[in-house]
Amino acid sequence: MLDNKKSYTSWAIYDWANSAFTTTVMSGFFPLFFADYYSGSTSASISTYYLGLANSLASIIVAALAPFLGAIADRGTAKKKFLFAFAFLGIIMTGGLWMVAQGQWQMAIIFYILATIGFSGGNIFYDSLLPGVASKKKVDYVSSLGFGLGYLGGGVLFAINVLMYLKPALFGIPDDATAIKLSFLSVAIWWAVFSIPIFLWVEEPKIHDRAGIIKSIGLGWNQLTGTIKDIKHLKIVGIFLLAYWFYIDGVDTIVRMAVKVGDELGFDRSSLIIALLIVQFIAFPCTLLFAKYAQKIGLKPAIMTGIVGYGVITFLGYFMTKTWHFFALAGMIGLFQGGIQALSRSLYTRIIPKEKSAEFFGFYNMLGKFAAVIGPAMMGYITVVTGNVRYGILSLLILFIIGGILLLKVDIEEGEKMAKEYLSN
Repeated sequence: MLDNKKSYTSWAIYDWANSAFTTTVMSGFFPLFFADYYSGSTSASISTYYLGLANSLASIIVAALAPFLGAIADRGTAKKKFLFAFAFLGIIMTGGLWMVAQGQWQMAIIFYILATIGFSGGNIFYDSLLPGVASKKKVDYVSSLGFGLGYLGGGVLFAINVLMYLKPALFGIPDDATAIKLSFLSVAIWWAVFSIPIFLWVEEPKIHDRAGIIKSIGLGWNQLTGTIKDIKHLKIVGIFLLAYWFYIDGVDTIVRMAVKVGDELGFDRSSLIIALLIVQFIAFPCTLLFAKYAQKIGLKPAIMTGIVGYGVITFLGYFMTKTWHFFALAGMIGLFQGGIQALSRSLYTRIIPKEKSAEFFGFYNMLGKFAAVIGPAMMGYITVVTGNVRYGILSLLILFIIGGILLLKVDIEEGEKMAKEYLSN
């Protein structure tokens, strides 16, 4: 039922559930634990390279599956079943990290990649359930509710996990390594428990023009090729998507690799974890402030501010030597992170044909999944070749520079005009 409070709240709580994976595992403890525990005697630069490849591989797999999974979500009748399957994969693989012994970096990488696929793949079907719980009038609020609960839920469990890591004796935990492994297990339990409401109280919309899985895969391919043809006619959309792909790749790479880089530079582990908490609790209010900022100076200039901000963060990251430097950069990331993502989506909404918004956003989401493919691999490779992670950090400037230059070529008014004319043809 549309706009039913119990239904849309249950939907939003899933963001509270799975965001714990982003904070505690993906951004927080796994990069540190992989270098210090799972990698054994492997050098720091090589472990950075392996972690970069793992993030890139997981992104490529999900991006390749996204259009076909999206078609199944659009035309199939098993959104909740597929959400359950991917969530189950993510939960089991995350919990399975508890069993990976020291030095077994290959197994740790496999579990991490599969957990990331479960997390990202599940989000495709989670997003597809939104139109079934919220009307056009309510959808912005419900979407924001999920976004907010995600930041809060991920932050709350991560704060508990950080306390477990810093003060293991308070929890009766013998050492910090055990605390981190228990943190992975707690994410799996948290994810599983808070996923229950979406399966109990969110109704899947009935599809009258049903399609089976095999047919849906074919529809997914047709939809993908059709959207590409449309984009060829809507050049502004194409330019923006290319710009978005570069700069959001840089953003996602920083989110995934920041802690690993800080660790390789010799910063205290507890300080790195606290920096992540700073990002988590600054990001949500600053996203709302960024929206107001965009109203005053314009949408594209606001996004450019975010790109320039990330460029400055990357440049300063090359020189950071003290703990307070890392804290300051964490605060800057929190300032821009949510805003650049939210405003990019708003800009895209303006320049696409409204009647084809579903298929165009399917393509947009696919590019989002492809983000963090170039960045981590490039950063890891540059680090290995130069033997200095600082050059790996600096290499990310390329992504922001290219993304910014391409965004300057995006004429929003012309894009809106082309979208309207395209529909009238």
